[in-house]
Order: sequence, then structure tokens, then C-alpha cells
Amino acid sequence: MIVVQSIETRSLKKIYNSNTIAVNDISFSVEEGEIFGFLGPNGAGKSTTMMILTTLLKPTSGSAFVAGFDVATEPKKVRQRIGYVQQEITIDEYLSGRENLLLHARLNHIPKDQMRGRIDELLELVELKEKQDDAAITYSGGMRKRLEIAGGLLHRPKVLFLDEPTVGLDIQTRQKIWEYIKKIHTEYKMTIFLTTHYMEEADRLCDRIGIIDNGKIQAIDTPKNLKNALGSGIITLLIENKIAAAGLVSAIRKIEFVRDVTEHDGKITVFSSKGAEVAPMIFSLSTELGVTIQSISITEPTLDDVFISYTGRDLRDGNSSSYDQKKEHRKMKGIRA
Repeated sequence: MIVVQSIETRSLKKIYNSNTIAVNDISFSVEEGEIFGFLGPNGAGKSTTMMILTTLLKPTSGSAFVAGFDVATEPKKVRQRIGYVQQEITIDEYLSGRENLLLHARLNHIPKDQMRGRIDELLELVELKEKQDDAAITYSGGMRKRLEIAGGLLHRPKVLFLDEPTVGLDIQTRQKIWEYIKKIHTEYKMTIFLTTHYMEEADRLCDRIGIIDNGKIQAIDTPKNLKNALGSGIITLLIENKIAAAGLVSAIRKIEFVRDVTEHDGKITVFSSKGAEVAPMIFSLSTELGVTIQSISITEPTLDDVFISYTGRDLRDGNSSSYDQKKEHRKMKGIRA
């Protein structure tokens, strides 16, 4: 069976003017028809990678191919084959839903004889047909995001990039957007590359997930395999004396069934293949070291636990993007793929 790659990077690197390495020699691929989630804390290189893949930023070295074309030397061919839905809402609030899609169709040079049919098809798909003649300013946040997604699909891209598709939406609206993403994927059989800060979103939608931190790929696999690799039990404990955390962590690492341990602000997370057996050992160690445990829990691994095990922090933690990244993002903001 021949596997076709919709996205491929080879030793991709991006260094900003202040010698900040945003993307550091990363290589990965996304198969045709796959939903691929790209996760990383702020400043990890996630946004820079997406901007390179959507031709909004040129790499310092290495190469990247999208839909079979080089993003650096064949950007126009790449843009013709991708859809890009930005995190920020970019629709014109004073135009109706249909007028927004008509404007988008003209910007993407869709033949006039095909515009009406495609717009009707997408308004039906995202369930905005009844609201198509209403000004977008009257739309809810979820409706506006659905209209944005419809705009990204008008020219029938081979690869759809979704940057934080449900950020700022309530959980009910997020779940509705998830349904549309799955529907789009099924009906159009397209490759979808998405970034998200919601682990449940990545778990529900993605065939595979890539985790990037400090500009390097830390792991790539299916959500199930990533969780299974952590073992059968995640032990989380809070200790009273944060200064004593380092000593307890060192002692826990020596326990036979412990795979990894992380600590942040007095919260210790232990990744173990036998959580029920390890927990009593931790209590014994804490007593020996004179460390008071305020609370302890044992749970099944989640993607949040996976992320913490690879990065040492929660997905929403971390420093904000560097000055160079922010400046470059502002410069590119509003440029459409």
C-alpha cells in the first residue's frame, strides 16, 4: 500500500533576527486524509510551524512540502491547494453570511458559474442557510466560526489548516464545531491540520498528535498509544512544603514501577505502570523524608498527562511568544492563504 503524504517537513528550522530558534530541525509527515493535531505551549514553535506550512513565513533552513509542493519555492501552488482558518475571526460583520462567502469566492478566483452552487452547498453543510441573508454582526461566536470554516472550504482545498478552531467558545458550541470538523473530514476526505489548547478536542478529533516544545518535536503518535505509553496509573499529589519537593521527587524516581515524575509548584505527578502498588510506597517515602502529603489521587492517563510528561507543564502554561514571533505574526496577520 502506497502512503501519500499531504504534509512533510525535513530538518525544518526557523531562526528569528535576535537569534531566537523558534523551530529547531523538525521532521514529520501527515498522511493524506488524516486529522493531525499539533500541540505545544506558547512559544514552543507551533504557530511558527503553521505559518511556514501555510506560506506566510519562510524557513531559515530545511524544507516543507504541502500537497506535494515546496512551500518556499512554490508558494502559489501551495496556496491554491490549502484552506486556512485563522484563530481570529476575519469575516466582515456588516456583510451577510452569503455576501461574506461571495467575497471569499472572488478572492479565491472561483469561476462565476460555480460560485452559487458551492456557496449553497457550504451554507447547508454548516447549517447557516436560514441565516444566510442576515448580517454577520448578528451571528453568535459559533456561527461566525462556522462561516469562517465554510470560507476556508470554498475552493475545495486538499489540506485544511485550522488554528485554534474553538478558542473562546463555550463547551456546547465547541462540541458542535467538532461535529462540523468531523463532517467536513468525512464528506470531503481532506487532510486537516489543527492546533488547539483543548486536550479533549485533540483526543476526540485527531488520528495522530504531534507535541512540540522548545522548537523540537517531543512525540508523535495516536492519542491511544500516547496514553497507553504512560502506564495504567497517574498519581497526583500535593505536598505542604514545596521546598522538600525535589528530595521526594528524587526518591520516587527510584521506585521500580515509576516511569517518570514531574513537579510544579508543589504538585507532583507520577507516571506509573502500577499506580495502586506505587501509591503506598510514596506514602512510606514521604514519612521517611518528613514531607506532608496534603492530597493524593490515582487516575487513568489522559492527554493532559501525556503533555505534562513530555513538556513538564500544562498546555496553557509557559511563556508567551517571543518578541520576534509576535512582530512576525503581526506583520503577517490578515494575509490570506
